[in-house]
Amino acid sequence: MPPALAFCLDRRRLLLGAAAATASFALSGIARAGVAVPFTEALAVPMDSRASFIAWMAKNRGEDPRYLGERWDRYLQLLSHHDVWEKRNERAFLMVPREEFVTKANLALAYEWHHLDIGYGVTITGPHTVARMTNTIDPKPGEKVLEIGTGSGYQSAYLSCLTDQIFTIEIIPALFARTGGVYQRLIGEGYSEYKAITRKNADGYYGWEEHAPFDKIIVTCGIDHIPPPLLRQLKTGGVMVIPIGPPGAQHVLKVVKNDSGGQVTVARSDIYGGAIIPFVPFTKLEGGTIQGTHNQ
Repeated sequence: MPPALAFCLDRRRLLLGAAAATASFALSGIARAGVAVPFTEALAVPMDSRASFIAWMAKNRGEDPRYLGERWDRYLQLLSHHDVWEKRNERAFLMVPREEFVTKANLALAYEWHHLDIGYGVTITGPHTVARMTNTIDPKPGEKVLEIGTGSGYQSAYLSCLTDQIFTIEIIPALFARTGGVYQRLIGEGYSEYKAITRKNADGYYGWEEHAPFDKIIVTCGIDHIPPPLLRQLKTGGVMVIPIGPPGAQHVLKVVKNDSGGQVTVARSDIYGGAIIPFVPFTKLEGGTIQGTHNQ
């Protein structure tokens, strides 16, 4: 059996066995003191040194110094690899407790470079890729952003530190429910920025027509083409980032939709300069069954 086909079949079994997977992938659920200072666009977080960042965040956001240190160290690596390059985007990375969105089994790896398994046949994307894709679309306050593939919820949490209008779609019902619980708990602890996240359990291939058009769209799973509904729902002048290519061998494209004298044009560029960045495959509903999508 070809490896790509075997991967698809294994992933489908995982999706269909979601209920069993829930017990195997317990989330971190880290105990914390609670957020004393809520996030606002004007929030000034120390970004001059590791020590000042950790001290401020521990005091004002009630977070664990151990994970804050790991977050800071990863932040320096993001800067070194030019995966984040704008101050608001840098702050957004530093404000999100990635450790809350991984499983207990992967807590020690929360800030590692690579993606991590979160169950249901999907992963939480590595921090470098999340940062580069997010800074590429560079959401501004008030802009509407559509995310396809909520997954762990980390990407939407990141976006909530950049805009107050986030719409995110997850196709796997059990994962949608689990991530909703994560948001509910964190909002209760004071992460009020997550209230900006509007969620939907549906097939992301068709976007979210009721809330279109969107200023920015971010797709967090690989597919071999740009879904036409997403392109239609992107504003003229809007930006989409999307992994395009065969299973496990995608190129992350920046897609800009323009109007040239009444004619819609699309400009594409590779945000990694041609490097292959593997993503889990885009999934969609076929006859009521969730299936991996590669060729449609």
